Amino acid sequence: MIRVLVVEDEPVAAEAHRTYVDRTPGFTTAGVAGTGALALDALGRMSVDLVLLDMNLPDTHGVEVCRRIRAARLDVDVLAVTSARELATVRAAAAHGVVGYLLKPFTYAALRDRLVAYADYRDRLPAGGAAAGQEDVDRALEGPRPQRQAPMPKGMHPQTLDSVVAVLRAADGLSAAETAGETGTSRITARRYLEYLAETGLATRTPRYGGAGRPETEYRWR
Repeated sequence: MIRVLVVEDEPVAAEAHRTYVDRTPGFTTAGVAGTGALALDALGRMSVDLVLLDMNLPDTHGVEVCRRIRAARLDVDVLAVTSARELATVRAAAAHGVVGYLLKPFTYAALRDRLVAYADYRDRLPAGGAAAGQEDVDRALEGPRPQRQAPMPKGMHPQTLDSVVAVLRAADGLSAAETAGETGTSRITARRYLEYLAETGLATRTPRYGGAGRPETEYRWR
């Protein structure tokens, strides 16, 4: 059984990740930590094989957590699960040995495929000692890769989701109508993607008062 530490400060996302891990055969959640400090403390106290690590933590950056894990010579792998899309962060995470980088929001199928690929990666590597030859070295450097791209929820498309995420991240709050205008989609389509982001813990919903009639819902990137 592969033991996983979920490191995520947003309670909705943390619970979703814990549920996803426990639904995947061969994996179990060893613990949940909401900060980098709590994550490092947990790693010092319990047996963990894999860390699901958010990069944007309230007390420190995920890359710094990776650095401290490596400095402590902890025998644990790290899979970044984060909304951080900056290529500098991706490169820094790779330099600190993360075995994968999964962008939020994602479905259970997307995380499951990463976990299954990780389990296969562990099985393919020798348990210890020296590599038998170049093939073992190449496998170790190759890292885990899912065999296929996991599908989005039915009727949703990655390109549209990326567009909605991009405009929401750049704005100081948007309604569904404003998002539709920015992305060239219908208001109904924009609202569906915005609700998906809210349900996965990446956006917040607040009522926007102003004109006559019912208030609009305003969405903000967390």
